[in-house]
Amino acid sequence: MNLGISISLFLLVCGLSWTLAQNDMTCESKNETCDQCVSNVSCLWCISTKSCLTYPYKYMLPPHSLCPLNDARWGQCTINFQILIITLSVLGAIIIIAFFICLFHCCKCENCGNSIQERKMQRKADKRTNAQEQRRSEMMARHDEIRQKYGLSRGSAYAKFDNSA
Repeated sequence: MNLGISISLFLLVCGLSWTLAQNDMTCESKNETCDQCVSNVSCLWCISTKSCLTYPYKYMLPPHSLCPLNDARWGQCTINFQILIITLSVLGAIIIIAFFICLFHCCKCENCGNSIQERKMQRKADKRTNAQEQRRSEMMARHDEIRQKYGLSRGSAYAKFDNSA
């Protein structure tokens, strides 16, 4: 969760520092309305003091002494800064969890794929073995028919010599 907050706030600070470097107009002069104040991304509107302040870009979050997070507005007057931070951190956590779930699922499926291939190969080998055994039994049956036709027994080749003795 802290990673999501850190990334979003880092991007916020980077954007604000660039804007402040290029903006000559101070936020304190825009003290009339919230909409006028937050139209400049380097400005922060504080509801409790009803004042437009320059965003303290040296800090990740505006200090409580400047304006409480619950009363701070940045970007839009309707979005609470505290809720924005919580929402971004939850979204960041969801993305990280989804990434790890996908990573786990892909690794698991890779292992499953190998076992599926192994099972297919085993089934093919079993089919070949069964077909070979069936051919062998058919061949033995044909040989037995031929032996029966010519009066040869299936026993030992020396059995007929034993009977004549």
